[in-house]
Amino acid sequence: MGCLHSKTAHLPSSDDPSAPNKPESVNGDQVDQEIQNFKEFDLSELRKATNGFSPSCIVSEGGEKAPNVVYRGKLEGNHLVAIKRFSRQSWPDAQQFVVEATGVGKLRNKRLVSLIGCCAEGDERLLVAEYMPNDTLSKHLFHWEKQPLPWEMRVRIADYIAQALDHCNVENRKIYHDLNAYRILFDEEGDPRLSTFGLMKNSRDGKSYSTNLAYTPPEFLRTGRVIPESVIFSYGTILLDLLSGKHIPPSHALDIIRGKNALLLMDSSLEGQYANEDATKLVELASKCLQSEAKDRPDTKFLLSAVAPLQKKEEVASHVLMGLPKNTVIVPTMLSPLGKACSKMDLATFHDILVKTGYRDEEGAENELSFQEWTQQVQEMLNTKKFGDIAFREKDFKNSIEYYSKLVGMMPVPSATVFARRAFSYLMTDQQELALRDAMQAQVCIPEWPTAFYLQALALSKLGMETDAQDMLNDGAAYDAKRQNSWRC
Repeated sequence: MGCLHSKTAHLPSSDDPSAPNKPESVNGDQVDQEIQNFKEFDLSELRKATNGFSPSCIVSEGGEKAPNVVYRGKLEGNHLVAIKRFSRQSWPDAQQFVVEATGVGKLRNKRLVSLIGCCAEGDERLLVAEYMPNDTLSKHLFHWEKQPLPWEMRVRIADYIAQALDHCNVENRKIYHDLNAYRILFDEEGDPRLSTFGLMKNSRDGKSYSTNLAYTPPEFLRTGRVIPESVIFSYGTILLDLLSGKHIPPSHALDIIRGKNALLLMDSSLEGQYANEDATKLVELASKCLQSEAKDRPDTKFLLSAVAPLQKKEEVASHVLMGLPKNTVIVPTMLSPLGKACSKMDLATFHDILVKTGYRDEEGAENELSFQEWTQQVQEMLNTKKFGDIAFREKDFKNSIEYYSKLVGMMPVPSATVFARRAFSYLMTDQQELALRDAMQAQVCIPEWPTAFYLQALALSKLGMETDAQDMLNDGAAYDAKRQNSWRC
């Protein structure tokens, strides 16, 4: 992604001006170099990263019609991000939006999803954050498929989110808007992290609150305002979610607790996984957080002291507790120029290499297709190929598709290069499924052809299938290396 130089460095911060504007070291580990600096993105960068804000890139539960939509995007260098696009009327003042985002962007903590940039261009207001690949708490808690979230993981979530809120509190970011199960996401290790999107107001006045009114803090219902103690109330609703495995309105939960039937709240799928006294302690903490008077609720330090001692399996990795596969991404160390262009999604360089390579990888041919007879039909095929190649070289991909499609129908023997060139042309005209099909056809023609694997990687990446794309890139690199070794012998 390169150096993320901030265009907002001259703007005043909404935080304490004496606070250091650099990421903190987490347990001695350096924060990812790519996300250390907050950046103001150009709209064109984010449009490209989301395929023109394609509905297929939407990851927020609200869907396409939500007032604030979250997209999955890919920046240069294959760096995945989450991009939140606000409704056009949410932040009329671009300067106010950038100042607010820059302040939130200073926060760096292992329990938070880092905000790495923003964009305020024209009517557009967008936030850019790290991408969390393992879904939301809502998905794992309410919509699980293989196994319910185990007790120890639920305790860890309660602890880690308390740590996140306490860090925000220490950094004078005491207001968190609409804390709910969708705001808690899981990183590559399966560790829960709190989205920094909630530290930004949903609008310029901060009056919006999107969850069901039954779960909103009482003071918000009275005044329309969120205060620091509102965050504690919302944390209490998260505890209810974790304990019960379902949405229970706080008022109903409090009635059960007052009736001395606290264990009736517990998720039946957790039977035998917890000690009753540990469950009772979490229920009591939830009760304290859900007090109707803000002054009666505990602070973040109390949350930490109450939850941390309940963790009993700290040595077990989160992805193990959750039953998540741990996919270690293997980045090939030796890539050919074509492989490097593929790994960087550098389509311009990829195109240049395809043009220069020509048809030399075809079996039994060097730079031209060979034909047995010189007939009118063969002449027509050669002319079709010639016009297709000219269009491809000139980046006239619409016409190259037309000529190559005609050529495929005319040729007695399929050409891997023609399929590869048409696949790339499909990629450049946003027809990823057709590109993938042609790249697979090219592989059928030449089973161990790196170009065919790289094209499949590009198409799969465009389709959002990152794991499969990485596998194809690795396979292409392996066949590349095999070729290089055979040439050396």
